[in-house]
Amino acid sequence: MNYQLPLNVYIQGEGFPILGLHGHPGTGGNLSVFTNHLSKRFQTFAPDLRGYGKSRCNQDFVMQDHLEDLEALLDRFGIEKCLVLGWSLGGILAMELALRLPQRVTGLILVATSARPWGNHPPISWQDNLYTGVAALLNYIKPGWDWNIETFGKRSLFRYLIQQHTPTAYSYISKSVLQAYLQTSQYSTRALYSAIKAGYNRLPDLQKIECPSLVLAGDQDRHITADSSLETARHLKNSHWQCYPHTAHLFPWEIPQQLLGDIDVWLEAHPQVIGNW
Repeated sequence: MNYQLPLNVYIQGEGFPILGLHGHPGTGGNLSVFTNHLSKRFQTFAPDLRGYGKSRCNQDFVMQDHLEDLEALLDRFGIEKCLVLGWSLGGILAMELALRLPQRVTGLILVATSARPWGNHPPISWQDNLYTGVAALLNYIKPGWDWNIETFGKRSLFRYLIQQHTPTAYSYISKSVLQAYLQTSQYSTRALYSAIKAGYNRLPDLQKIECPSLVLAGDQDRHITADSSLETARHLKNSHWQCYPHTAHLFPWEIPQQLLGDIDVWLEAHPQVIGNW
């Protein structure tokens, strides 16, 4: 087991704590679509996981080390109980945290994730990579540019990450994707792929999670399929499942207002997850 790494963390708002966990590649800043909204009523904590963003790491580690880091983060800020929101890899870690610290996790919001993840992504060609690089660079320079979306974006790998090629979606991509990719270390990539290669499957253990869970998916997700997420929802005791049509893995950036509205409705229906017992 490696040492605990003090994580870089973005903190917003005041109130009941919500811990936000990003995906791969990613940073805590990628969760702004959630934290900017939720921090109006709650205190959000969005760390850069080990080996991502500003939480630099220069040695190999295993997925379990992420949980060590996150428990240390909760202790560091004196967080006794929190709601955990996780996107993709972050959702897997959210479930792991609920299994590890059941008395501290009041609820789960699981976005484009699964306890037994599988995808159906087509093979990637050299042209896919070329168009993706050009689209990402032009979008970074001029976010949401229609010509770039039509000429390169819809022909790049973005076509598997989103279905609604809107300026809003590309604006989020411009703020997050390129920087997150460049700040993702080889060690974090190796840790994730090692876990996947080992056949990660937590479905049999989900019955131990008692807290309410909101499981959200995009119906055209090719990275972690909607069926994979639905399987997870069915194994959780107290879960609500929602699948959004014509969206993919980055659906929070495709339909932010609809998604945040649904999260608000779920929070109102489950006041215990935000400390109103």
